[in-house]
Amino acid sequence: MKTVYYLKPIKVNAIFNGEGVMDEFEKGEERNMFLFLTVVLFPVLSVAVVGAYGFAVWISQLLMGPPGA
Repeated sequence: MKTVYYLKPIKVNAIFNGEGVMDEFEKGEERNMFLFLTVVLFPVLSVAVVGAYGFAVWISQLLMGPPGA
């Protein structure tokens, strides 16, 4: 069975022996990953975290009543 890599594996010693990491991780891939993180992943995670917090507050108020009641 063939192993499929979505990203190129980075050699650990490339970071510590003075070689540039850009040799292993091409600039285009790094730019695409940065854009994916900033445009897609972080906004989606932010909405999910705020939504989960709101849901938790809603359920707690449903079970314990509104604040001050």
